[in-house]
Amino acid sequence: MTMKARVRTDAHGNITVHMEGDLNYDNSSPLKSELESLTKENPTSNITLDMNGLDFVGSSGIGLFVDTIKAINEDKDRIKISNVKIEFLKVFKLYDLDLMSVIEDQFDSDDTENLSQTFTGRKRTFEN
Repeated sequence: MTMKARVRTDAHGNITVHMEGDLNYDNSSPLKSELESLTKENPTSNITLDMNGLDFVGSSGIGLFVDTIKAINEDKDRIKISNVKIEFLKVFKLYDLDLMSVIEDQFDSDDTENLSQTFTGRKRTFEN
């Protein structure tokens, strides 16, 4: 399957690239070219790659993808990655842990992190 990308610009000039389909070796090279063009044409914009629509991330394409992100972010963190599925997050962690700094934490506002402290010691409130 091929990869499609829809580019959206918000009122502040920030760009979101909604990725759909497969991220493999064949698709990584055109994506690299497009991202380099976007950063040159929009030097003050932040770019977010929304990976929610990806169905497949291949190990052969992940190397070029990670290298592209690192090269663009070398001078200034311009590209962030969001909505990474758990199975793809594992692939990113295996390839290069440094990339984890550009992945937006989608659980920042999640209050479930402290539930064990909040509800510890309470009696059972329901029956199965």
